[in-house]
Amino acid sequence: MPIEYRPNSEDDSFLDLQDPSAQELETQVQRAKAELDDLKRKQEQIEREKSRLEELSRKQEELEEGRSEMSDKLTRAMVLVQREADETLKRLEQLRAVNDSFSEHLRALEDINPKLWSGSEMPKELSKALTAVEAARAEFSRAQAKISVESGENSPTSQMLEEDEYAAVQADRPFGEWVKIGLAVTLPLWLLGLIFLLVWLWAISTQPVG
Repeated sequence: MPIEYRPNSEDDSFLDLQDPSAQELETQVQRAKAELDDLKRKQEQIEREKSRLEELSRKQEELEEGRSEMSDKLTRAMVLVQREADETLKRLEQLRAVNDSFSEHLRALEDINPKLWSGSEMPKELSKALTAVEAARAEFSRAQAKISVESGENSPTSQMLEEDEYAAVQADRPFGEWVKIGLAVTLPLWLLGLIFLLVWLWAISTQPVG
């Protein structure tokens, strides 16, 4: 007669360990899923931290490059600006000296009053006055040359001095020279008019008498 096998409680416990129930399996699946979600969150957090550190590193490199670049540019610019400032101060001192000299010569010229000279003083005072005029003219020429060299020919001051000198030269021309200039300018017109007159007279003389 065959022997009938009946499992006891210990055998039931053994079977439970080897073959978990559906509820336990679901619990393990949920636990594994939770762990996986936690790992994903940690991975995302690590990625964000990595991006943040990379951005900080990029900004730090940008800072170092920008600081080095601007430090070099500012250093060179400061040298140029200081040089320009020194030249400007030197230029200002020169212009002030020229202005003081012009003021002095102008006062000397304004003090000249021939109406106050007596007959005996006339030669001496006239000589002194002409000397003052020549000194002013010489100083004006020196200042003009100096300003033209220092600031260039296109500077307003240089142009003004050149225009003043040209006007002075034109004003100093004698009347006879102006007459010669006028004749030189109008001479072609006179010649052209004379030619027309001669042609007209010739045309009249060749016409037959009616």
